[in-house]
Amino acid sequence: MFFIMGINDGRKDLDFDQMSICGICGKYGHYRVFMTYMVLSLFFIPTFKWAKHYYVQSSCCNTLYELNPEVGKAIARGEKAEITPGDLTRVQSGGWNSGGYKKCDRCGYETQEDFEYCPKCGNKLN
Repeated sequence: MFFIMGINDGRKDLDFDQMSICGICGKYGHYRVFMTYMVLSLFFIPTFKWAKHYYVQSSCCNTLYELNPEVGKAIARGEKAEITPGDLTRVQSGGWNSGGYKKCDRCGYETQEDFEYCPKCGNKLN
């Protein structure tokens, strides 16, 4: 008898939209909220999740923040929540502080040039 199991890490994008003025680059942007976790799978079926962490990424400069777990859980449950600067702990500075990179949300192309549209796919860059 085969017993197939595995432990993997996962990511889930949460349905959340909040406009903000970035404290790093000073531009308007949206907060993108996602959850990371570890998962135990039995026969390729996820059965148990642990080590959940909630993160926020700003759309303007891609700065990454860790989100207060209580606010993250409320967003994951679908409740109305507002993210305040006190709920965020900066994990990684975004593109503007690390060489002025812009990254296309659609195709992932990165550029240091001041393009308004992605030269690879034509999507508007943030």
